[in-house]
Amino acid sequence: MLDFTVRYLFKVAAMTQDDIPYGAIRTAEELGQLARAHRKCRHLTLETVSGLGNLSTRFLSEFERGKETAEIGKVLKALRTLGLEVIILPRGGTAAGTRPTKPRGESA
Repeated sequence: MLDFTVRYLFKVAAMTQDDIPYGAIRTAEELGQLARAHRKCRHLTLETVSGLGNLSTRFLSEFERGKETAEIGKVLKALRTLGLEVIILPRGGTAAGTRPTKPRGESA
């Protein structure tokens, strides 16, 4: 377990913004991991984000670890503080303001 943790931490620390898997999020754990990678890529500590967003370091830590019951308002505030935004699309959607395309052979 320790070996995995050390390799994971090294990998996150060495990430660039292009390496972060931005995109569809399906779990609280995925959202937390993405937020943590983004924060680390920007060389921000939990304490810095805590001060900027008026959020506790405990909350931020729990959020980054995928706490299922994290308060949505605080999660959104943390994401804004990190410079991230939430965009809601129907499944299969491609970009904000566009409609998902239908598979070939399917009529409207």
